[in-house]
Amino acid sequence: MASSQVETVSTNGDKAKLGLAIALVLGSLAGFYLLSKQGQVAQWGALIAGLVAAVAVFISSEAGKQFVAFGRDSVREVKKVVWPERKEAVQMTVYVFGFVVVMALFLWLTDKTLEWVFYDLILGWKK
Repeated sequence: MASSQVETVSTNGDKAKLGLAIALVLGSLAGFYLLSKQGQVAQWGALIAGLVAAVAVFISSEAGKQFVAFGRDSVREVKKVVWPERKEAVQMTVYVFGFVVVMALFLWLTDKTLEWVFYDLILGWKK
């Protein structure tokens, strides 16, 4: 049996970029709250600018490039999915609801039967 190993190569530059991205997110949040007296435009401007800068720094790192590649691969795979037609989707939904109703009735009948057997026949308790 072959085992595959995943190697993560992380340079100091990538670690610095990730640290900078985290610092930018925290800084933008701090700026949002510290600029409350300046008005909402300044608050939201600082927040959005900081988050955009953090995303830009993150995407330039190796982890960000891998994340973007993963997103592209995911979109490509979703495009390959054959989605059911409306009629088929409705039929399957009706089947599921029907099965749920049948199971609910079965479990209710089983519960009431066991209740009758244990409480009325074996223990002799009457409600």
